[in-house]
Amino acid sequence: MMGFKDRLKELRTRKGITQEVLALDLGIPESTVRRYESSDENTPRRERLEKIADYFGVSVDYLLGRTDDPSPSEMINRNLSEIENLFFYELDKLSEEDKKKALEHVRYLRYLAEQKNKNKK
Repeated sequence: MMGFKDRLKELRTRKGITQEVLALDLGIPESTVRRYESSDENTPRRERLEKIADYFGVSVDYLLGRTDDPSPSEMINRNLSEIENLFFYELDKLSEEDKKKALEHVRYLRYLAEQKNKNKK
């Protein structure tokens, strides 16, 4: 697996941006980005790792080379929590007929997402 410096460089080049642009977007000196990409010994602190991971839409574990799955699972879990809360607390307020309609809408949204994912491949 790749280390932090390789992942950072890969994500940056895949996004088509320079070290300068990344530094500006993150609000850090360009020399810091250069250091990060030159050695795995220059791994940033947790807060900055999270900022970089959020910037690229990946997990910190992926950024550090601990996993090959770039999915930011904590973000997915946070979104699921919000959705679950909506369903558990808000659905109780609906009539049975409205609950069925809501379920139909969710199924339709899932279908649309599946179609969109098929078209990407």
